[in-house]
Amino acid sequence: MDLKNKEYIDNIKSLAKEKKAVIFAHYYTRPEIQECADFIGDSLALAQQATRVQANILVMCGVHFMGETMKILCPEKKVLIPDMNAGCSLADSCKAEDLAAFKAQHPDHMVVSYVNTSAEVKALTDVVVTSSNAKKIVDQLPQDAKIIFGPDHNLGSYINSVTGRNMLLWNGACHVHSRFSLEALLELKKENPGVEVLAHPECKAPILAQSDVIGSTQALLQHTIKSPAKRFIIATESGILHEMQKACPEKEFIPVPPEVTEGVGCSCNECEYMRMNTLEKLYACLHDEQPEMVVDKEVAEKAVSSIQRMLQMS
Repeated sequence: MDLKNKEYIDNIKSLAKEKKAVIFAHYYTRPEIQECADFIGDSLALAQQATRVQANILVMCGVHFMGETMKILCPEKKVLIPDMNAGCSLADSCKAEDLAAFKAQHPDHMVVSYVNTSAEVKALTDVVVTSSNAKKIVDQLPQDAKIIFGPDHNLGSYINSVTGRNMLLWNGACHVHSRFSLEALLELKKENPGVEVLAHPECKAPILAQSDVIGSTQALLQHTIKSPAKRFIIATESGILHEMQKACPEKEFIPVPPEVTEGVGCSCNECEYMRMNTLEKLYACLHDEQPEMVVDKEVAEKAVSSIQRMLQMS
């Protein structure tokens, strides 16, 4: 770590302590952002932790919908996000007005929405899920229930395959998990015979078909910690490699590259929205207590029930 980053991290931690603020970071953020965080995790873990901490200021280093979810669950707390423009291609693929129209066409269907959605979409949802609890929650729904699942088509297709359901799938996708190169993965498997492939269920079906372990970011991390294996091929956003390497310094993690790699020599598949969280923005966010996440009260009241139902069922 260079001296500039270390100085920033020290100043951020000092400022957070002074303001009695708690910093949350998603696994897909920059390594230096993860080093600043009090809690690192996936969407479900961070949402749950936010409801437990005793702090007036919560800083969500992730993307916009994560800050919204945190604010919905903790309406009495000030929720900050380093860059309000840090969006999500998956959330953007499902607009509330489009989902409302789709629901009107299928009035006998309930809606199960991935957490990667806007507050307005959550307000139209019966129960929210994450990649770590989607199967568990869908398994608890009545067998004869007609379900709209959105917005991630890849995740929905995977959940259909492991639950035997026939959910009606929204045609959305995560631009990061959708662009892993199957050709590159097959080549990595050939070069590394016997090495396990770990993949996130947001990946396309051909990638999942070549994988040995399919699970949420948290599940993949835990697998690498518990497994006696020393080498793994990883098909998920490359930010998780930092935590994997910290937890298992003696192990090797080989990232699957995207179909088109920009630049020379980079095999990482990164979310540019997560990378919008920088040390400079995090420090300014804490110092100025801006930008602050605000969610319309009526929308929040409708959205919170679908999130609470998820937390109860998981």
